[in-house]
Amino acid sequence: MARRHQNEQDPMARRQLAIERIGGMANRDSASRAGRGGEVRRRRPARGADRSGDGGEPEGPFEIAFVGDLTDNEPDLTDKLLGVPRGGECTIWFDSPGGNPYCAMALATLMRLRGLRATGIVGGECSSAALWPFATCVRRLVTPFSVFLFHPMKWQSEEHIGITEAAEWSRHFVELEAEMDRMLCDLFGNSHDLIARWIKTHRYVSGREMVEAGLAEMVARDPLPDSVPPAAG
Repeated sequence: MARRHQNEQDPMARRQLAIERIGGMANRDSASRAGRGGEVRRRRPARGADRSGDGGEPEGPFEIAFVGDLTDNEPDLTDKLLGVPRGGECTIWFDSPGGNPYCAMALATLMRLRGLRATGIVGGECSSAALWPFATCVRRLVTPFSVFLFHPMKWQSEEHIGITEAAEWSRHFVELEAEMDRMLCDLFGNSHDLIARWIKTHRYVSGREMVEAGLAEMVARDPLPDSVPPAAG
């Protein structure tokens, strides 16, 4: 007791005790926030937190990969598109067999309404539902080996539904297919009859055919510049 009394009367001892108490409170507060999931994180840009390599200003446009089934990756793709500033430029790399038609509409609508100046590059496949985001790009680049599958809308469900719901779904399905086909033609901007014929005949289309139809540009397999400029106009 006498020793404790002596420390409390010593200014240096009191200062040290205060520092230890403050440190203990900070540690408890940090542990509490960590236990709650604590730290507030900022939305990361489409290519990650640092695109410059040295922590400075970002270099070039954002780059996003539309790879695999769009439906499986929709949350991540949506988050990355939202990471691009409104009206900003981005490069989207495509190698996707498609996905849910609602997913295709959602991604294409997000790109269009936010005014994204996207350059789409098909390195492999861009088929089915993936065609809508690709058509939304202001510039579309392909190689001779790029492949596109146009086909009528398909739907598969394992759910057990009644005849009334099935009939209503069939009605909606017909309207949805017609609207989406019209939207695809409008996004590409031309060749309406040709695209409609490709869809009806389940046509596999090559990159060269897309270029010949005026729907894309051919790109050499040389390294691209850091910033791929959008199409003029």
